[in-house]
Amino acid sequence: MSETIVVAGATGYVGRHVVQVLHERGHRVRALVRSRQRAEEVGAFNAPSLRGRVAEWRTVDYLLPDSLTDTCAGADRVVSALGVTRQKASPWQIDFLGNLNLLAEAERHGLASFAYVNVLHSDSGTSLTMRSKHAFSEVLRRSRVVPQIINPSGYFSDISDFVLMAQHGIGFVLGDGSAKVNPVHGADLAAFIVDRMTEPGGSWDVGGPDTFSYLELERLAFRIVGRRPHILRLGPGATRALNWTADRGSARVSNLTRFFLESLVVDAVGAPTGERHLEPYLRSIASNTP
Repeated sequence: MSETIVVAGATGYVGRHVVQVLHERGHRVRALVRSRQRAEEVGAFNAPSLRGRVAEWRTVDYLLPDSLTDTCAGADRVVSALGVTRQKASPWQIDFLGNLNLLAEAERHGLASFAYVNVLHSDSGTSLTMRSKHAFSEVLRRSRVVPQIINPSGYFSDISDFVLMAQHGIGFVLGDGSAKVNPVHGADLAAFIVDRMTEPGGSWDVGGPDTFSYLELERLAFRIVGRRPHILRLGPGATRALNWTADRGSARVSNLTRFFLESLVVDAVGAPTGERHLEPYLRSIASNTP
């Protein structure tokens, strides 16, 4: 049955893939965007353009709650991939307050469900991004709208940084690099999200079909770019020094540093989904990078 689905974060890496899957399955997409022009362009990491895939456009500013008024009117469900990655906005304002205001609209209009793209282990992170995501997921769990919380282990796009470092001749791991991750492609994650959309409330840890240690990822990146591995192994002292330095810089740098470093020391392995494999993806990134 075709439904009207509100998609927040529609121009992000995951959001674009969600819109594509929803459109392909016959749903009407109401995309919440800051710029329709940008949304109709191809996204970062070749995420799809939204041109021709959106039934309704709503221009919003998550820093201005009034811009969200009635964005859920007449809709059936919400899928939110809204969150700050490397933008300059505060994660607390977007990941927490932006989603919180959208949830209030979903509750006011009696929507059937609210699917939220969280992060695996957001409950244990100290970065503002992780704390903001965890705070919203806890509010969502208590909502009268059916909560569906998806916790991806990481994205293929995140791992592209390993290729960029290898191209510059150096990589690093924390400790012995044994922490594991199974990143997932945005299209596979989007299909998983849409598959869960009509299910009862719940929380799902999800990843891709291939699991690597971070040391294995570094070695794979060097093999792909055809360079001899030069991998630094950083101990706890180096991590503390990096965080200390970042904390005395901007709030944005501090957040990104903590988010990145903390991800390298914990296993982040979700239930395998999809058929897209990481190595071909990384090879395509390497071939398209000068």
